[in-house]
Amino acid sequence: MSAGPKRLRVEARGAVQGVGFRPFVFRIATDLGLRGWVRNTPAGADLEVEGDPQALDEFLVRLRSEKPVLAVYHGLEHAVLEPLGLAGFEILESDNEAAPAAVVLPDIATCADCLREVFDPSDRRFRYPFTNCTNCGPRFSIVLSLPWDRPRTTMAGFPLCDDCDREYHDPRDRRFHAQPVACPVCGPRLELLDGGGSSLATGAAALDRACKLIREGRIVALKGLGGFHLVCDARSDEAVRRLRERKRREAKPFAVMAQSLEAARKLCDLTPMEEAALVSPEAPIVLARFRSHGVCDAVAPRNPLLGLMLPYTPLHHMLLRDLDFPVIATSGNLSDEPVCFENDEAVERLSGIADAFLVHDRPIARPVEDSVARVIANRVTLLRRSRGYAPMPVTARRGLRPVLAAGAHQKNAAAIVTPGGVVLGAHIGDLATAASRAALDRAANDLRLLYDVVPEAVACDAHPDYASTIWARSSGLPVETVQHHVAHVLSCMAENDEAPPVLGIAWDGAGLGPDGTIWGGEFLHVRAPREWERVAAFRGFRLPGGERAAREPRRSALGLAFEIYGDDIPKEVAAMFEPGDLRTLLSALRAGVNTPNTSSVGRLFDAVAALCGLRTTSGFEGQAAMELEFAAESDDSGAAYPVPLDGPVLDWAPMIRAILDDLRGGVAVARIAASFHNALAGATVSVARRTGMDRVALSGGCFQNAVLTTAVVTGLESAGFTVIRHQRVPPNDGGIALGQAIAAGSR
Repeated sequence: MSAGPKRLRVEARGAVQGVGFRPFVFRIATDLGLRGWVRNTPAGADLEVEGDPQALDEFLVRLRSEKPVLAVYHGLEHAVLEPLGLAGFEILESDNEAAPAAVVLPDIATCADCLREVFDPSDRRFRYPFTNCTNCGPRFSIVLSLPWDRPRTTMAGFPLCDDCDREYHDPRDRRFHAQPVACPVCGPRLELLDGGGSSLATGAAALDRACKLIREGRIVALKGLGGFHLVCDARSDEAVRRLRERKRREAKPFAVMAQSLEAARKLCDLTPMEEAALVSPEAPIVLARFRSHGVCDAVAPRNPLLGLMLPYTPLHHMLLRDLDFPVIATSGNLSDEPVCFENDEAVERLSGIADAFLVHDRPIARPVEDSVARVIANRVTLLRRSRGYAPMPVTARRGLRPVLAAGAHQKNAAAIVTPGGVVLGAHIGDLATAASRAALDRAANDLRLLYDVVPEAVACDAHPDYASTIWARSSGLPVETVQHHVAHVLSCMAENDEAPPVLGIAWDGAGLGPDGTIWGGEFLHVRAPREWERVAAFRGFRLPGGERAAREPRRSALGLAFEIYGDDIPKEVAAMFEPGDLRTLLSALRAGVNTPNTSSVGRLFDAVAALCGLRTTSGFEGQAAMELEFAAESDDSGAAYPVPLDGPVLDWAPMIRAILDDLRGGVAVARIAASFHNALAGATVSVARRTGMDRVALSGGCFQNAVLTTAVVTGLESAGFTVIRHQRVPPNDGGIALGQAIAAGSR
């Protein structure tokens, strides 16, 4: 800059609200003797600083290099102007004029500074369960509108006491403009309710009595950051089985919360990457391998992985420290219903499950469940994207028109295109119940209001019977359908900021193809968001009973056997059915009645798991495929079955014949399972080489499988291909809305 005072105007875009950005600017400006101001805007933050040109140059450098830990810049545009004679430095009131484009931050786990205060007897926040600061605490779960100011959050009803007010208005305090700031004098309070909703205790006594109930084997519904947890002693077989019975969750694993990282290490054999995920500000549930039996077998039956998390609010920290043993911390709902997040609602819906309710009076603006992550092929991959991650934009791609996206039928999450990028909302879940469908309606409308976006259209799946598709058609907006597997691939591309063309490999359980069959083993040449071609797929087979096959892997095995052998069904398959049921299903297969054709790799997994005797019926989605994956882990022979590529068709028939031969020859199930995974990996290389493309994007629920994904990535990279895969957006249907938004928004 030239000599003489100058004025610097900066427009900061990205995650700059609720992260201490304004006090950060105040500190570096005053350190450098600069004058000016900073304020929040609906688009982020604006500031002006005036003074010596050299100091302004250093200010710009420090603005980038010393930014707050949680801040994310999507843009720092600046202009040098003539000075105005500004005096001092001010933090101004927010500018509310423009349409919102700022990034709403996710809810962040308790920071080390706040945790020290919570357990310091001399601190005024000693054992206060709602302690937070600029660097941690609730964000997305409490914000009502933008900009990010206390009156626009659910903390508006808690006037600050004198001490909190001083912290809140002191730019040098780490609680400066921390909107959820509170203390025992002025903040939210705990209350313990009995099963009928009557008060039993308040404050510290409420937590003490809740701990006593958990020690006695009772189930307590605990209101956390974004909704309720159902909590019980993870060591007690009786308590866990009671929870399973009441929650109607027969076999699906429960998540466990351990007191500390040290306690977590006693439960699981943690890798450095898994430990880093556990202690991160996002604090997801991490799937890790059991190390010992510190919890009862009923927590995760026949599963070598444990869904493990650490306390992420002061309330959780206090609970776990007082109990000093691991607890189940599962979603506060009945199976297939959305999580409860309001006190009255919880008492009504969970009264048959919980023996007591540990609640508080800080309202939750929207439900935000725990995120779930797994280390897959040396990369932390989200399997459920919610607390800690939603609603951070996953792409800042320009040129998209404003659209809503309704997502898929399972693992639903909605998305919206905003001026700041595509925002993928928090996990909603399967849309099998009226309550979950109402949750989709609430979440989609919430995104519109929060970001002040008027959508031009709503994108949805091409399947006409999905609840999300039906919702889209009732929205009053123009509807644009996006093929399920194309949305998967576009989601993966968008997350990685990859432009077409790519070869997209989308493998999952089911998605309607434009030919009317059930796709799920697809290789797609994506030339543009709306321009794609199916270049290869697995050979089709029929699913007797249609959707029932997803819960009965034996039906997929029967469909494969009928495709190969006709009525001459191998005895290994016939033995899975009662004779009368087998005759009925064969008759349906011959007549083509309720036996849709599919290319699904997910159903192929089910069929092989059934053939191997691992599981003929499933208690939850993906159970059979998971057990086949676990069986494959112990074999490293590198053996693979043949899956020849005949034109655009990958033929699994030779593989199935070989599997039956190996079973009859006494080959170990581990070898068969591993050879099956390796066969699928080899198939990806065969197709990729045929297409001649050099970039391959992997998406779909099958790529939650660590054995499969590792084999596919290794095979493709060894063959010289660049592999694009998911990290912070789930490969399963939880990422579908992102792909839908890209497709519909690009038109």
